[in-house]
Formats: sequence, C-alpha cells, structure tokens
Amino acid sequence: MLLFFVTVGRNLVGSDGLGCNWGIQSTHPLSPYTVVKLMQDNGFDKVKLFEADPRVMQALAKSGIEVMVGIPNDMLAEMAGSLRAAEDWVAANVSRYISNRGVDIRYVAVGNEPFLAAYNDRFTAVALPALQNIQAALVRAGLGREVKATVPLNADVYQSENGVPSGGNFRPDIHDLMVSIVRFLDGNGAPLTINIYPFLSLEADPHFPLQFAFFDGGASPIVDGSASYTNVFDANFDTLIAALEKNGFPAMPVIIGEVGWPSDGESDANLELARRFNQGLINRINAGIGSPRRRNPPPDVYLFSLVDEDAKSVDPGNFERHWGIFFFDGAMKYPLDLGGSRNLTAAKGVRYLARRWCVLAPDADESDPDLRARIEFACGLADCTSLGFGSSCGGANLRTNASYAFNAYYQTMDQRAGACEQFANFSAVTRIYPGFMDSPCRYEVMIDAGRQE
Repeated sequence: MLLFFVTVGRNLVGSDGLGCNWGIQSTHPLSPYTVVKLMQDNGFDKVKLFEADPRVMQALAKSGIEVMVGIPNDMLAEMAGSLRAAEDWVAANVSRYISNRGVDIRYVAVGNEPFLAAYNDRFTAVALPALQNIQAALVRAGLGREVKATVPLNADVYQSENGVPSGGNFRPDIHDLMVSIVRFLDGNGAPLTINIYPFLSLEADPHFPLQFAFFDGGASPIVDGSASYTNVFDANFDTLIAALEKNGFPAMPVIIGEVGWPSDGESDANLELARRFNQGLINRINAGIGSPRRRNPPPDVYLFSLVDEDAKSVDPGNFERHWGIFFFDGAMKYPLDLGGSRNLTAAKGVRYLARRWCVLAPDADESDPDLRARIEFACGLADCTSLGFGSSCGGANLRTNASYAFNAYYQTMDQRAGACEQFANFSAVTRIYPGFMDSPCRYEVMIDAGRQE
C-alpha cells in the first residue's frame, strides 16, 4: 500500500462557487427548504444528492443551485438490464423536475463507489451498462447536452506501480473496465468523478504522518521526479491523473465527488482537525491552486458533507455520522472563512422541542448491574457514537455516559411521554442543561420535525 493511498471512499469550492454533499440518513432531518436556504446563505451553488427524494428535489426548484442527483447502487442492476427502466427513471427523476419545477440538474450519479471491495463484485458487472443506459435515456429525453451521467468512484480504483504518483494506473482487476468507463465518459463529454479522503488514509495506517493529511502541514515531501508532494490529496489526485495519461486520456476532466473530514467518533475525528482540513481545502481552491500534474483545481469539488446524519451505518467507523460541517440541526460546529468576506453561517428558523433532557437520576445506584443494560438499550436505538474512545464525550464516567445515552434515546423518541421513564428508577427529566457549555460533548435537544417549514 502506498503511503499516500486512500483505501476507502466518500462543490466545495469550485472555480465558480461552493458545493456540498447533502445526505438525508437522519432520524430527524431538517426541512429541505431550511437546508436549501442554508446552502444559499453560505454560497453553496452546487449540491450532490445520493437519491432523488421528491421533497428535496422540490425544495431545490428555482434555487439557483446546480444539482447532481444520484441513483442508489441497489438500482444499478435494474438500470443495466433495461433501457426502458432507465428511461422511466430519467422521466420521473430528471425530466419532470427540469421541465416542470425548474430544478437545475447537471449530472446523474449512477451509483456510488460501486467497485468497493466490501461489495464483493456485486455491482462490477452492472455499473457500466447502467451508466450507458442512463446516458442513452437522457439523450432520448432531449437532455443529453445539458445533463451528463457519471459514476462517483472510490480512490481505490487506481494505485501506483512504483510508490509515487507518476506510477499511477488503474487497479489490475478492473483495469479494462475502468478504461471502458473513462472512454464512455469522454465520448459523452462527461467528467470522471472521484472521492478522495485523506482522513481515511490516516485511519488506515498507524504509521501515516498526520501532517501529510493537511494542506498546511509542512510534512516531509514525497519527491517524484521534478514534482514534490507535501499533502496526500495532491499525491492521490495525481496518481489518478497519471493513470488517465497512461491510458490515453491526458485531458479527461475530473471532479471531486466527496472530500472532507469528520468531527467526532475517533481521536483524529475532532472539531480542531476538521476545521483545519476544510479551511485548508477552501483556501487553496479559492486561490486557484491545483496539483503538480494539473495546475488548475478541479472544476467541481463537493464537500462531504453539509450536515451530520445520525442514522448512517457505522460499519466504516463511529465517525461516519459526523462528516457534516454543520451539526444535524444546522448549528455551526466551527467557523470557516469561505472567502470574499463570507463566513460560515448557521441554519435559520429551526424549531426545537422543549429544553429538557433525560439524565441519570441523582439517587440512581451506579453499582446496579442493570444500569449498563439500560445504557446499551438506549444506544441500540439512538446515536451514541460520541461516547466512543477518543470521541467528544469519550473518557467520561459512568454517570455521564448514562445521562448521555438516556438523553440521546429520549430526544430520538421526540421526548414523548414514557420515553425517559423507559429506564425506570435510573432516569429523570431535567430542565437544567446537564453538560458544560464550553465542552465539545453536547447534550442535544431534538428538532421538532412536526414544526419545520
């Protein structure tokens, strides 16, 4: 494995604006109209979606935001097997929103990282046929010029043959398939979409130099001929560019589908490092800085992600629910200078449930063996990833852990009657904030889903 190789995949600042990924795997998602306003207030003029949720699409109508709409991997076989199915999908999820709603759809993302090793080749045979059918369906719908199909790919589809970026080539087991995909994209005027995660490079290798993950780290450079690399993003990106050059596509446009840094869930996933990475990324693209092999930045870069998602799978790690530059409710995690005298600003008009929390009762017996079972029950139905080792609430005592878990469950259940009483004599409702105001460990009050716009 290369020192700089990203093993697992995910506009921010593009040459003409900000873009982001907007996921909706949340127990209490914000109103789509609130999210659209959040993007507008922060200058995000491009958004990448993982599915064509009707409420999301409607909220994007006439917003001035360019859209990449996604097709889930589970639909790839259907799209690959039937041009009619692809035409039906385009009619329902692209044509009608463009013609009737004024949604500015520019791309269709056909699947997401379909060649990940974890999928055991489940989507390998269907990704290209699905891409071809969706593009054909766009052409038949009269949208072939304005909307392009692409496939967001994980950075593990390429590797270096000699340990430095200039040795880049496509992964041997999918080399011919990747060349076919790139050739098809190139022939249709569509970009190649790649997800690059320096954080995951750091997580995958205990010997990975921390400073090499950042744009301002001053890391010892990797020297590759006349090129010098001081950060993993450039090294990874140029490995792809070398692979494209080696296979006859030196001018292939590349956009970054996902890049970012999580703020919780692991010791290196924290507010300080997340801010450092994202600010560095914004600064360099605002300055028009590219990589040694491509001096201009990618035309589109989509930050991963806009808001946290508390219902995402944690199979990759507890950090998976904490990629947002905003908390789940659109509250700011940390300041960011977006350039042009624009600073990050929080969501407006968010409505919350009552300011009350479910905590461990003052007289609860912490030695009672049933307490741990109650905590496990709560965390089985709510998000307790902030309690993990190295996380924002990690290292706390049993009382604090219990209060956090009970409250997470209570808020997930909308503070409904009986939710706190679920823990019998162990729990109590309080109107006094149970944490410390200057602590990164947050005891949430849930948004009122029934009172959002």
